[in-house]
Amino acid sequence: METTLPFAIPAAAQLTASNRPRRATKIVATLGPASNTPEMIEAMIRAGVNVVRLNFSHGKAEDHVERARVVREAAQRAGREVAIMADLQGPKIRVGKFLSGRVELEQGASFILDASRTELGDVQGVGLDYKELPRDVKAGDILLLNDGLIVLKVESVRGEEVHTVVRIGGELSNNKGINKQGGGLTAPALTGKDMEDIKTAMSFQADYVAVSFPKNATDMEMARQLCNVAGAEFKHKPGLIAKIERAEALPQLDEILRVSDGIMVARGDLAVEVGHAAVPALQKRMIKLARESDKLVITATQMMESMITNAVPTRAEVSDVANAVLDGTDAVMLSGETAAGRYPLEVVQEMAAICSAAEAAEEFELDSDFTGQTFRRIDQSIAMGALFTANHLGAKAIVALTDSGSTVLWMSRHRTQVPIYALTPRIATQRRMALYRNVRPLLMDSSAERDMALSEAEQYLKDRGIMKSGDVYAITCGEPMGAPGGTNMLKICRAV
Repeated sequence: METTLPFAIPAAAQLTASNRPRRATKIVATLGPASNTPEMIEAMIRAGVNVVRLNFSHGKAEDHVERARVVREAAQRAGREVAIMADLQGPKIRVGKFLSGRVELEQGASFILDASRTELGDVQGVGLDYKELPRDVKAGDILLLNDGLIVLKVESVRGEEVHTVVRIGGELSNNKGINKQGGGLTAPALTGKDMEDIKTAMSFQADYVAVSFPKNATDMEMARQLCNVAGAEFKHKPGLIAKIERAEALPQLDEILRVSDGIMVARGDLAVEVGHAAVPALQKRMIKLARESDKLVITATQMMESMITNAVPTRAEVSDVANAVLDGTDAVMLSGETAAGRYPLEVVQEMAAICSAAEAAEEFELDSDFTGQTFRRIDQSIAMGALFTANHLGAKAIVALTDSGSTVLWMSRHRTQVPIYALTPRIATQRRMALYRNVRPLLMDSSAERDMALSEAEQYLKDRGIMKSGDVYAITCGEPMGAPGGTNMLKICRAV
């Protein structure tokens, strides 16, 4: 039954599954005060949100459980499943609080960061949430506060006090973040709070868990173990996303990718540590490496920042989103734009339009992806065969009957204009595939008998207006049906 919303939804958000323009790149949207209502969440999903991000840096456990419930119900009303990503806070590498809530730091002034200070801060100094800072820095180090807007040079370390001189001043308010230029802070990626938050995320079966500030593969392996233990009660294992935001993570990127399901190019903290000028090239490198490693990649931070207060994006923001799409990112992410901005619905619509336009201009040579490649697994070979054949035939679609989603993931690592429809009997697999580029996941209970399952899949897609009689498509499945990792058949069909 169609739900009537208490406000008008623009036409772009009202498109049905059959006439909505196909968009390969997925959209991650963060919930917050601007987007917490069931009506707004549903409208955003209808407008193109594929993954909803719950930011565990804010709110209590019960808040997140309730939001997850509202998201699931809104998705059901909208007629499409979305993934839920629980984004862990990570270590609180922050200054403490000020007596007046904020101070104005003047260039050349002295300022003390004091790990032992218990009273509220003032213009002379402030306490620290991050108590290890005095042991992580030395004279000459550069500290960047509030996303690099405040720059301090360490003059000396005296016990628990870090004495600095203000290089670039400005307003510094409560609990702003601290970065060390070039990296080197020893804070562990997973805190006690994160461990409790993982339990909360598993209680509502979050599809992805994003780990903040991992430095190496060990951090991600620990997160995986904690998620699996907490999820065992619910028979649930989430996908793990490593947020690349520390300089130390860059030399370890191959190993981090090996033990993760994907990465997030977290451009905010990363830019502060390595310098803004280095980020565009790093972004391209990370997207390329993730795709070559058969892993997912999300591009994040300030993509449409001006739309927090403005109804339209800047030309630079449009180019930024488009370039991430052309680089091959699986998803682009909205943070403050949907969490706290004035135009949460409009920014989703704008981002969807930019992604579609960029994809229409993509140039690619699929055949070159297979040059010199050796496939060691049957299911991976079938996936690549489906891509190659469908592309050269000009097929209407690639259809994959999948239990785990692994065949579809391999397909999604390669650029093609042929849309991929993933039909699965598992709702957890359907939700997880919501993040895969160029994949539309659909829930379908199929027969255990192969030929009947293939016939059911064709009728299922015809009923939804995705295919019509005469359309050529490629379909993959496994025998015996329902065996994870068992895709071993590719068939080229013409819809009857």
